[in-house]
Amino acid sequence: MNTLKKYMSMRSFPVAILALVVMIAAGVLYPGHVSGSGFWGGLIIANFARSILGVSAWLGNSYGLGIIAYTILIRLLILPLMVHQTESMIKMQEVAPELKKLQAKYPTRDQASMLAMQEEQRALYKKAGVNPFASFIPLLVQMPILMALYSTIQSTSALQNGTFLWVQLGGRDPYFILPVLAALFTFASSYLVMLGQPERNGMTTSMTFLMPIMIFIFAINVPAVLSLYWVVSNAFQVVQTWMLQNPFKIQASRQAKKEKERQRQRAIRKAKRTHKR
Repeated sequence: MNTLKKYMSMRSFPVAILALVVMIAAGVLYPGHVSGSGFWGGLIIANFARSILGVSAWLGNSYGLGIIAYTILIRLLILPLMVHQTESMIKMQEVAPELKKLQAKYPTRDQASMLAMQEEQRALYKKAGVNPFASFIPLLVQMPILMALYSTIQSTSALQNGTFLWVQLGGRDPYFILPVLAALFTFASSYLVMLGQPERNGMTTSMTFLMPIMIFIFAINVPAVLSLYWVVSNAFQVVQTWMLQNPFKIQASRQAKKEKERQRQRAIRKAKRTHKR
């Protein structure tokens, strides 16, 4: 891991704690009243709404700016998970050729072969320090956040009736600008990741193009505030990917390793020829 990644890995936890403190402080200091009942509505949604409204109040009661700032706070809050996901993803990319060889080693798919292959896969993951499920953690964390944000918009009139630039936050973007931007940023992030992969397959390539389409369809069917969330979140993801997973640096590092290995093999062959003489 390069110096930047080490720095971000060390700093991500303090940054996440600071983001959490700001979100809690915004909710506690918000002077207005937010009602709700039950665990989900009274505890989760009400406090979520207070926090968003509190951040918006700090920004001149601009609910659009409040959502943008709150989205950045959410991304900073889950930054340690994203850094860990990126590290695991890069390691997974590096062991991909070994996994391919392992799959070729077991061409049959009977139970004994599958068990043997899975055992060797686990050993390979352990040796490389890879967690194959790490990529799902940020997604699992963000889904409840999206659900809470959607419920907050539906139950908070100030956010429903708030406007930002050309859109009403509780309605849909009439010009599809936010959905298009959300899709473009999704594509940019996925494309950068794809460029850094040592090998590409049909699944990876198709998902790079299908995911932005899915985000676009999702964004045009939900309140504009969620589209705004996706725009800011995915723009943040592009910057994060460029900093942590720069494909050009990864390719250069991978090429340098290959060249170093070629030089080592040449040195071994030269030593053998010298020894024979």
